[in-house]
This record gives sequence, structure tokens and C-alpha cells, in this order.
Amino acid sequence: MNSEPLDPFAGDPDDPATQLPDVTDPEDFEPLTPTEREEVVGDLGDLEVFRSVLEPRGTRGLVVDCDECDEPHYFNWDLLIGNLRHLLEAGHTRVHEPAYEPDASRYVSWEYARGYADGVLETSEDAPN
Repeated sequence: MNSEPLDPFAGDPDDPATQLPDVTDPEDFEPLTPTEREEVVGDLGDLEVFRSVLEPRGTRGLVVDCDECDEPHYFNWDLLIGNLRHLLEAGHTRVHEPAYEPDASRYVSWEYARGYADGVLETSEDAPN
């Protein structure tokens, strides 16, 4: 199964990406260190927990403040998980497009997701059997 999103310009001779330099050569990237790999695997586990408690409440994914463009980036759950899996496999992240007119109220920060998930887990541990 390919976790890559579909390329809307695949096979298009007028693909605007042909004007960009090729940055997909694996030799252009340093491999992840064992510590970095552990962190990514941990993040994947966290995302699964966040999704399981937040998606039923209508949360579509996470918002991340981008240091490069100073804009918030909205990522749905599948894209987040796909990006981290790609990072594990390829050793680098993919170029990403900003979401088209996302409903910002349906996305939360990583910190909010962590706090919410921790609260749900703590409450479930305190519940009588």
C-alpha cells in the first residue's frame, strides 16, 4: 500500500513542479539517528492516541506553526501519520501544501491534543470498574 498522496499533476506535461529542483535523491539527506527514529515512532503512537480520542469529537487533525513561513499549517490525521511514516522510510519529510480554507476550529495543537488525551486516559483510570 502506498501512503503517498496522489499527485494531481501526475503525467501532466505542464506540471509546475518540473520548474523546481529535484530534492528527492536519498543521498541528499542524512539518515535518521536511532534517537530520531525512536522519537518519530513515539510520535506515531501519540498520534494514534490523539486521533482515537479527538476524531470522534470532530477534530480533523493538528495545527502546527511553521517556522519557515510564520503561518499555521493544518494537517489531517491521515496526512500526519503518512508524513511520519514517510520520514521513517525515506529519512526526510515531504514538501507539503497548505490546506485549502481549513476550518481552524476543527484542528488543535500538539500540546492541546497531548493534554486532552492525558486527561481522558487519567479519567478512565480513575473510573470505577
